[in-house]
Parts: sequence; C-alpha cells; structure tokens
Amino acid sequence: MTRAQNTQDRVEQGDPLDRRLQARRLAQIANVVSVVLLSIGIYPLLVGDWLNAAMVLSALVMVLLGRYLNQRGATEVAITLVLVSLTLLLSISLWFSQGLYSGALLAFPGVLIVAGMVAPLRQFIGLLLSMLAVVAFLTYAALSGLQHFEPRPLSIGRMVNVSSILLMCAAAVWLLANDLRRTLLRLQQEILRVKDSEANFTHLAQHDALTNLPNRLLVHDRMEQAIGQARRYGKRVALLFLDLDNFKTINDSLGHSAGDELLKEVALRLQGSVREMDTVSRQGGDEFLMTLADVDDPAAVSAVAAQVQEKLAQPFALKGMQIVTSISIGIALFPEDGDDFETLLMHADMAMYQAKAAGRNGFCFFDAQMNADTHERLGLELDLRQALAREEFVLHYQPIVDIRSGRLLATEALIRWQHPQLGMIAPDRFIGVAERSGLIVEIGEWVLNEACRQMMLWQAAGLPRMVVSVNLSAVQFRRSNLEVMVRAALNRYGLNPACLELELTESILLQDSEAFIDMLYRLKALGVKLSIDDFGTGYSNLSYLQRFRVDKLKIDQSFVRRLQDNAQDQAIVTAIIQMAKSLKLLTTAEGIEDEAVRQLLAELGCDQGQGYLFARPMAAEYFADFARSTVSASSPLSGLQAPR
Repeated sequence: MTRAQNTQDRVEQGDPLDRRLQARRLAQIANVVSVVLLSIGIYPLLVGDWLNAAMVLSALVMVLLGRYLNQRGATEVAITLVLVSLTLLLSISLWFSQGLYSGALLAFPGVLIVAGMVAPLRQFIGLLLSMLAVVAFLTYAALSGLQHFEPRPLSIGRMVNVSSILLMCAAAVWLLANDLRRTLLRLQQEILRVKDSEANFTHLAQHDALTNLPNRLLVHDRMEQAIGQARRYGKRVALLFLDLDNFKTINDSLGHSAGDELLKEVALRLQGSVREMDTVSRQGGDEFLMTLADVDDPAAVSAVAAQVQEKLAQPFALKGMQIVTSISIGIALFPEDGDDFETLLMHADMAMYQAKAAGRNGFCFFDAQMNADTHERLGLELDLRQALAREEFVLHYQPIVDIRSGRLLATEALIRWQHPQLGMIAPDRFIGVAERSGLIVEIGEWVLNEACRQMMLWQAAGLPRMVVSVNLSAVQFRRSNLEVMVRAALNRYGLNPACLELELTESILLQDSEAFIDMLYRLKALGVKLSIDDFGTGYSNLSYLQRFRVDKLKIDQSFVRRLQDNAQDQAIVTAIIQMAKSLKLLTTAEGIEDEAVRQLLAELGCDQGQGYLFARPMAAEYFADFARSTVSASSPLSGLQAPR
C-alpha cells in the first residue's frame, strides 16, 4: 500500500474525536428512525397489510441491531448495516407497492442525508448510485410492462407514512445543520486563535522577551522613519547607545535572576525618561538603544542623557539589597554623524566606548576623530595578526644600573614593531590594541622567549651576569597556563630562573583572587623575580607587597622627573624608598635623565636607576657593546651612553 493510500485511509477514518461524534450521531439517528418505523408500522398491522408490516419490522430489527453494534464500538459495521438494509428494504417496498408513486420514495433523500452525516464518501456515493439504479429499474419495469404500478387513493396511512418520513428527514437535517453551526463556530474560534498567535509572534519578533522593549529590528524601522521625517523638515535625530557599568559584577554576585530583574527595572526607568514619540530598545545583554526624534539641538540630547543618568543613579532594590549602578552613553546625531541607522549605530557605539574609557557614568558625543582612531586601531589589529608570522617584532633593551656605582645589574626588554609601511612603532601605540584583541597573549609569549634566548646568547658571549626584565599584561594572567609558559621558556634556553624578572602593574595585583595568588606563588616557586612597575600611580595597597612576595618596586618616572622641582613628588619618592627598605625590597627609579636627579635619588637611598642618563633602549647588538663597556670603563658612571 502506498503512502498516499495510507493518508487517504487515515483521512476517511478520521481521528478519535470524529469517530466519537460519528457514533453519537448514529445513535441519535437510530433512535429517530426507530420511532418513525414504529409509527409507520402501526397502520399496516391495523389494515392487515402483512407484507409492508413485515418489511417495516425487518427495517426496525436492522436499525436496532445497528444501534446495538454501535454501542459495542463497531460503529462502521453498524453504519453499513443500517444504511444498506434501509436502502434495500425501501427498494423492495417500492417494487411491491406503487413504484415511483409511493411515498416511501421520500425516504431515499433521508437515507442520503444520514449517509452524508455518518458514512465515508465511498459509501455515500455507493448508496446514491444504488438508489439511482433502483429508480431507473422501476422506470424500466413500468415502461416495459415488467411490473404494473398504480397510484393508490390518499389515505390516513399514506399521510402517516409521508409525515413520518418528513420528520425523519427534518431530524437528520437539523442534526446536520447543528453540526455545521458548531463546526463554523469552532472554525471562527480557531481563526481568532490563529490571528492572536500571529499577533503574538509578530510582537515577539519585534520585542525583547525579557523587558518587552522593542528589539533592534523594530528600532531600526522606527529610526529610519524618524530620519525620513527629519530629512523632510530639517530636524535632527539622536541615537543613544547605553551600556550599564559593572553589570557583570552584579550578575555574578547576585545571580542571573537578580540581573534580569535589574534589566527590567532599568528598562522602566529608561522609558520614563523619554517622550511617547521616542523609542527605547534593548540590544541584548546590558546594552540599550534610545532614539530621540525631532531634536532641535545637541543641548536637548545632553539634557535627556543627564536625566537618564540621574534616574539610574537612584538605588535599585534587589533581593533585599540596595544596588547602585550607573550607565555609559554614546550619542550619534543625524545628519552630522550619519544618514542611516547602521552608520549611526556604529558611531554611537564608538562614542559609548569613549565614555567608558573616560571613567564610565558619563555620556559622549561622536566626533570624526573617534572614527579615524577606530579605523587606525582596526588597521593595526589586522596588521598585528600577521606581524608575528612575518617576524616584524624586535626587542630593545634598556640597562638598569646600580644608582651609585653605575654597575650594570639588569636590562628591561622593550618590544618594538618594525612595521613595513609605518616604520618603527613604539609599544604605547599598539599594546592597547593587542590587549583588547587578545593578541597580547601570543605577543607576550614571543617577548618572553626572545628575552630568554637573548640572555643566554649574552651569557655564552661572556657578558656579565645580569637579570632580564619582561613586562606582563593583565590579559596574560587570566590564562591559567602562564606558569607553564614561563617554565617552558626557561627550560628551552637553559636560563637560570634568577636571571628572569617579571614586571607586574598595580592594576594586575588588584585582582587579588585565590587563583591569581596561587599563580604568583607558583611563579615564585620557579625561582623568578617579581617587581611592581610604575609603583605609586595605581591603587597602592601595602598589604599585597608582603602577601605577593614581590622583590622590587619601580618608582614611576612621573615622580622622578619632577623630583627636584616638586616637594610633594620628592616626599612620595622618599616614602616609597623608606617603605621598600622596611619591607626589604629593592627600588628602581625610572626616567632618570640628569646627574642631579641621580645624586638626589642616591641620597634618598634608592638602589637602582634606569633612564636616558645611563642609556636609551637599544638593539641587542648595541646592548652587548654597552655591557662590555661598563666592565672596561675606569669610572662606572662615565661613558655609558649607548649608540643612538
């Protein structure tokens, strides 16, 4: 049997609900037909018409048998039995009575109505063809003389028979019409349900499920409409890109359910900050968009941004706690910053990141320089991804000397990028890009390995024993394999761990997590030295100096350069040196450029110095010459200038 035939059979059989309705209708019709047959059978019995009485009795027996089978669950058999037996008995009655003159002929339509209600299509067509065949045969018999039919005079019995048949047809028609009415009502209800579902789907497709705010699809459409009107009437449109500050901290500490509640509350406050003609949208995560139509000047936009920040500065009640948050906002204006939604969105996003970089909890308008800076950053990032493979990075080395004797103690490895078009690029121009893109991990690994390799070459060449210092990024510390990377570099080049110093910024130490502390302890266990770079410029915390077991503090050059002219800077440097001595830590002063500053630092008790007074950063081959010159020089502090 083919799949199409199986499908057709399933359609004809119907589902269980249809079969139950079919059985109920058959029972109702069987009851009506039984009453009709009883009323029709009384008259033949009274007048002694035994043939008609027998046929009516036979029909009644077949109907009652069908009713019994229907109650037992054999509905299809019962339908066939009732319909076929009634059609057969009616045909016999027509043959032996008046043929086409008989009132029994009216029962054929009634049987067809019943068949249309409860029987399959094939059975209905079979009954119809059978009835047409009976009518044709009776006509042939009358015309050919095979049977003689004569109309009988009207009588009470004929009236009863016709009335009973009409009542049966009326009952069947009423049941059929009632089914049609119910079906129509269900169809109307289903149509309404489908329309409601479509409206709901349309709403969900255009709105955020959590906050019920318009999503990017809908705000895009509204923004384009606002731009069209602004273009027509010479107005401005503002697109604000809003990002919650430190939302991840709230989400991680209080849970995602609390984070969701916060987003809902933020959405309500944002909606309360704008007009009905404006739109607030959720981009996803903790990012929102706000479109301001029909704007006269940027001052009006600034007022809205300030109002938003003021509303969000009010505490939120979450899980029995008062939570305070803030928001950073980037603003792009039509037509100054773009003439379509995508361009304005990109520029508002840039401005938002500028607001984040400026300290968060602020707003910033887009300007062309941001776009230029972004394009430059993207270009640098693209080139950075190829720089390692093309071996475009080089290390320069700046000596670190004993501040009193000038003896060479260490060197700091400083990366440079020999760009094929832009020439030599200093690290302050590309390190930030590398950190944001994650490329700093690969670059940092290269720096570590190259510094260790170069130190072993110098030792093999007979240069004096010294320490090479390598800067580490906070991004590298987030990777759990930092210790493995350092150990691998030391083993690969056979370098004594005491000859390697890792420089950390104070911002790295602020992580102060168990995993971070464990990482520092494992690095110290390798035997390498740890120093804190740019000390004094961050959130200095004296407790971590002992807990993290660092070896050296590097005093930031911003204090050193103003040491002679600024009493406050001199006090800070003095305090750092004295604190380091009390904790038995070494100190290195960065940025020493003249002899007077060196002498003052020596008097204050500083241990080491680094700066242009001693040498600029230089390539490896020049550094080797510099190191040899420090050994042969008669006065350690004379003739230390390296080739430039």
